[in-house]
Formats: sequence, structure tokens, C-alpha cells
Amino acid sequence: MQRNPHRRSQHIALAFPVGLAHLQPLVRGITDYARAHGTWTFTTNPETVTMPIQSLRGWRGHGVIAVILTPADARAAHELGMPVVTFAGALRDPGVPRVMVNNPLVGRLAADHLLACGFPRFGYYGLHHVRYSHDRGDGFLRRLAETGRAASVHLSRNTLGVAHPWTDEMQKLDRWLSTLEGPVGLFAANDMRARMLLDACQRIGRRVPDDVGVVGVDNDLVTCEFSDPPLSSIACDWYRIGVEAAAALDALLKGQTVAKEKLIDPVGVVKRRSSDVLIVDHPGVAMAIRYVHEHIAEPFGVERLIEAAMTSRRSLELSFKRSLGCTPHDFLCRERVAKAKELLVRPEKMKLSAVAAACGFTDARRLRILFERFEGVTPAAYRQRQTEAGAQPVHMPSPVKTEVVAAR
Repeated sequence: MQRNPHRRSQHIALAFPVGLAHLQPLVRGITDYARAHGTWTFTTNPETVTMPIQSLRGWRGHGVIAVILTPADARAAHELGMPVVTFAGALRDPGVPRVMVNNPLVGRLAADHLLACGFPRFGYYGLHHVRYSHDRGDGFLRRLAETGRAASVHLSRNTLGVAHPWTDEMQKLDRWLSTLEGPVGLFAANDMRARMLLDACQRIGRRVPDDVGVVGVDNDLVTCEFSDPPLSSIACDWYRIGVEAAAALDALLKGQTVAKEKLIDPVGVVKRRSSDVLIVDHPGVAMAIRYVHEHIAEPFGVERLIEAAMTSRRSLELSFKRSLGCTPHDFLCRERVAKAKELLVRPEKMKLSAVAAACGFTDARRLRILFERFEGVTPAAYRQRQTEAGAQPVHMPSPVKTEVVAAR
């Protein structure tokens, strides 16, 4: 869409730290919208990492996209007397229109992922008095409750400074982890808190992912890839949040009304070593799973799994249902689709026919059918969405294979 060269330029302030990795796709979304729909001139703070909205008092612009984290921020936004949109999820009510991550769904995705890993016990590490943390934890706990399970919860202060030394939180985290019987799947409110969980596991001698599986949120590549082990994380669609935030501000500038809050669904789970495990309590199921992982590129069906498990079809069906809650056929299909998702987001863009062959599909058509069944979108649409969201995992020359661990 071509912008109108005769439209008056709108001066827009970006009152948030534009240099943070997970906000870069958000900035791309904002600027792409601006280029397509109008003429916007942007103001950011060139001297510091942050640009508090309070610093815009007296600024003669037209609108602001801001991080609003505190009641003081909300008051400052109101006092500006111009349209303001936020994407931050810290406050229950920021007082301005908001476009943000669908945080309850983030929690549900984390629960589904850890359930699929086979963990029998669960925990949530969140933050006191922070809405996004509350909503993510609530989604996590509700999903577990639907399956008859519960979780231990540990909440910490949302800021750690001189008044609250970092070591105090480390000691509390160590004590909490020490009370959890393994194997246990843990979900943290964000990647940095998940990284703290991994560090705590090292300090108290808990093995990841055998004893403890860990999942964070935001898919910050620096945090995730350089954690030990690399951290699984839920990728959020920051690009689309940027586009929708810009669209909301544009509507306000035109005198239109917008929704008080718009939620954007996360992209999905990016699995790395911290949760790359499958815990089962049946040796035949474990042998079938290992066969799938070792021969995923070969076109085979359930008959091959029956041979690998050295059991009858009926016995394998019942064992899979008890251990994983699905049939051997559904498990095989799910693993092929999961492998396709991994290949689709690699930097070297593979043709769909090559992706299909590498995942054991007879052709690209079969890949598309099953991919849409499990993911709700085509493989091409999934790749595009991941690219826009900046959610591609770093390519590893030797991908880690899922470890099968016997439940204790």
C-alpha cells in the first residue's frame, strides 16, 4: 500500500527502550505500518536505554507508543493530552488503549508443552503484583487443572535492587526448588526468570532436563541460546503487536475509538535442550519413541513402531494412551510436524518438498494436510509468521535429540 505524499506528517514518540532484542520486531511492525499508512516522524531517546513517558512533558508531538509500567506512568500519559497506546502488560489498567500478548494463552501453551514432555509434577515461577505474570500463571494453572493436575507456585519481587539484594532471591529460589520432587516441569514468567531457574538447578545439583524441565517466555535468543543448557521459550508475536499498536494510535489520531485492550496470540513454543525430554513409564513406549526420533526422515507407519516395541498393536495403543494420552499414530504425526516446524524456521530457507522429505512425508501435500491439522496454518504461513515475529531459533549444526527418561 502506497503512502499518501500529501498527508501531513505525524510526530510520534516511541517511549520505550527500542534496543532490547525482543522489542526489535515490535519496532519493525510499527515502522512498517507507518510506511504503509501515512507519514510519521519518530522521536526516541538517543542518550539512554530508556525513555520514560514523564520525559515527554511539554513535547509538541501528536501521539505516543509507550511502556506504561507504574501508576505514575499512567498519570503522565493522561497528562500529555494526546493519544497514547501501550503494549506493556505490567498494570491491570494502564488507563490508555493497550495491545499486548495473550498472556493466559502463553500459560496454556507452556502447560501443554510440559504435559507433552510427560512431566508428572509442575511448578510456576512468577512475579508479585505484575499483571502479565499473574495472567501467564493463571493460564498455566487452569490448563493443568483441566487435566487433574496442580502446580507449586513461587512468586518473587518484580524488581531486585539495593533494598532487595539479588542473593536473597537466589536463596529463596534454591529452597523452593529443593522442595520439588522430580521429575518436574517448571514454567517461568519470562526468559530472565527462567534463566535464574537454570542457574539455581546448577547450584543445588538438579539435572536439566532429566530432573527439571524449564520453559520461559519471549524467546530472547541471547538469553535462550547462551543459557546452560539452552532454554526453551514461548515466542510472542511482537511484530504483529507493533503493527496493531500503530494501527490503534493511527485510529486515535483520526478521532476514532479503539478497543480498550487487544490481545495477540503467541507464535508457539521454541523447544531447546532445557525441556527436550520425554518422560515415560513403559519400556515399549520408550523403544517406540526412540525409533521415531532416530528414523524420523523415513516414511513408515505404526507397524514399524510395533516391531520396535516388540509388542502387539493393542498393547502399544493402550500403553501410549496411558503414558502420553494419544495413539502411536498421532504421536508419530505430531513428531513429524514438530520436525517440520524446526526446519521451516532455519536461516537457510528449505523448499517445502525438502522439508517434507526430511520429516518422513511422502510429498509436500501430505505435509501441508497434517501441518494444518496440528497447527491450524499452512507450513508457508507458519514460516512467514515466525520470520515476522523474529522467532527463529539459532541454527545448530548438530540438533539435540529428545531424551527419553524413565519416570520415577
